[in-house]
Amino acid sequence: MAMRPADNQSGITLVEQIMVVAILGVLAAMALPPLARLLQRDRVRVAQTDFIAALQHARGIAITTGRPTLFCPSRNGAQCSSETRWESGWLIGHDRDRDGQPDASPLRTQSGYAGITILGDSGRPLVRFRGDGSASGTTNTLRFCSRSEPGQVLLVVISNTGRIRGAPASMEDATSCTAAQ
Repeated sequence: MAMRPADNQSGITLVEQIMVVAILGVLAAMALPPLARLLQRDRVRVAQTDFIAALQHARGIAITTGRPTLFCPSRNGAQCSSETRWESGWLIGHDRDRDGQPDASPLRTQSGYAGITILGDSGRPLVRFRGDGSASGTTNTLRFCSRSEPGQVLLVVISNTGRIRGAPASMEDATSCTAAQ
């Protein structure tokens, strides 16, 4: 007895499989740019959140120890740099002699943020918290902007009283940050 092929065979042909893969490729290509922008916006938000947490930590150290504590940009993680660009990293340290450098080893450091420009106010290369938690004389507004998404700009504002807050950028802040790139 000879075997006969079934009349109603089901399955997916090679042509159908190629079409599905092609459609998936087109959809992935369409979704990739918005996904990349979303990831870059997230990097800016993470950097802003890191800075807020580190500034609050530095202020808390100053209050609990009663000693002046600085938060400054650092390229090497050991000393403060005297620039207003922060994307290479930062450190926290005590500064009793008020020379703008940590008295001993830094208490905390953070390395840089890739693809982000972080710009402080002109002439304000550090934030110094006093023993009462105030930052009188070293107030600063830090601008966080993405190099690939210039419209995505966020702020961290440090007031004379030591209050630290995050905020969206004004058009003027956004322009100054993207111009510095």
